[in-house]
Amino acid sequence: MINLSSIKTYMYCPMKLYLEKYLDNSYGEEYHIYNDLKNLRIDIQDLLEKNMRKITRKMDYATIEKILKEEIFEYIEKSLKRMKSYDEYNISDEKFDEIYNDIFSETEYLIKINTLKTKKAMNVMNQDGNTIVQMFFQSCMYTYLIKDPQLDLIGVCDKIEIINGKYYPISYKSTNPPLRGVWDGDAVELAANAILIEQEFDTEVYVGFIEYQKINERRPVVMDVNLRKSLFEVIHEINEIQDNKIMPKIKTSKNKCNNCEYKTICSQKELDKGN
Repeated sequence: MINLSSIKTYMYCPMKLYLEKYLDNSYGEEYHIYNDLKNLRIDIQDLLEKNMRKITRKMDYATIEKILKEEIFEYIEKSLKRMKSYDEYNISDEKFDEIYNDIFSETEYLIKINTLKTKKAMNVMNQDGNTIVQMFFQSCMYTYLIKDPQLDLIGVCDKIEIINGKYYPISYKSTNPPLRGVWDGDAVELAANAILIEQEFDTEVYVGFIEYQKINERRPVVMDVNLRKSLFEVIHEINEIQDNKIMPKIKTSKNKCNNCEYKTICSQKELDKGN
C-alpha cells in the first residue's frame, strides 16, 4: 500500500523516496522527529482549548493571556527534553536549540493571537470562554488512520473537522508558506486525505485546509478535478518506484538538496552518469 508519507516524500523529491525504499528501507530520523513535533503541536492545541474554557468575559487581556499559557510551556519543555534523550534521534545541541526556539516562539505568537480573538469574540457575543470555544475548536478527529483498498492507499489524517455534517481535512505544516496559496506538494497530500475521507465516511469533500503553523494561518485548498488528477499521476509514479524499482530522474534544488541526508549519494549518481 502507498502511505501518505510516501506522497509527501515524493512531492519533496522523487529520488529521496527511491533511496529510502531501496537504500535503507526506513523513513529516517528526520521523519520521526517531524511526526513527534506534529503530535506536540496537536497537544498544544488541546491544552489551549482546555484553558480557553476557564476564561470569563470580565477578564482583561493580561489575565486571558496568562490563563491561556497555563501548563503549555512546561509541557513543551518536558516533551522536547524527552525527544532529545531518544538515542535513535541523535539530535545535536544546535539542532535541538533550533527546534526549541521555533516551537516556543511559534506558541507565544499563537497564544497572543488567541488572546486577542477570544477577548473580541466574548465582547461581541457577550459570552464566556466556555461558550465561544466552539468557534475556535470545531468538533474534530485527530490523527485518524484510514485506508482505501481500491486505491491501495493508507495514511493518517492530521485532523478532520466536522461542521454541519461536512468533513474537512486539515494538514499541519511547520514549513514557511508561499506568499499566496499553498505549496503544490501540500495540496496533493491534502487531496489524498480528502479521497480517504470520502471512502471512509461515504461523503464528498469539496475543500480542505493547510495550516501553516509558523504564521498561525489556515489556507483553503479546493478539491477540484485538476488537483485530483495530479494526485492520481503521483500515485502512478510512486507505484513505478515502489513496485517496479524505476529510478526517477534527479531534480536538483539548492535548498532541498543541502538539507537532504542523501545528497552525497545523489551527487555520486550524477558523476557516474556523466562518465
